Amino acid sequence: MRWATLVLAGLLAMVQADLWFGKGNMPYVMSLQRQLTEQKAANAKSRERNVQLAAEVTDLKEGLEMVEDKARSELGMIKPDEILVQVTARH
Repeated sequence: MRWATLVLAGLLAMVQADLWFGKGNMPYVMSLQRQLTEQKAANAKSRERNVQLAAEVTDLKEGLEMVEDKARSELGMIKPDEILVQVTARH
């Protein structure tokens, strides 16, 4: 009976040692959980950006207003009878 108790206590100690110091130890698991949380937040931001870009692509495909806005803001283009006035904000 005494040997069985010692063997079981030894096995329990080995399992606990593996849990705390082995390949899948608790600090490592907590680190992975933190990384997972950070990655989920980054994925949510990317999903939001993808939705925004998809809406912009749809606007570009369907209407000329978005094309005009892009040409004006990014390329500085104007229509033949227009005068371009740019206002910059000072900080």
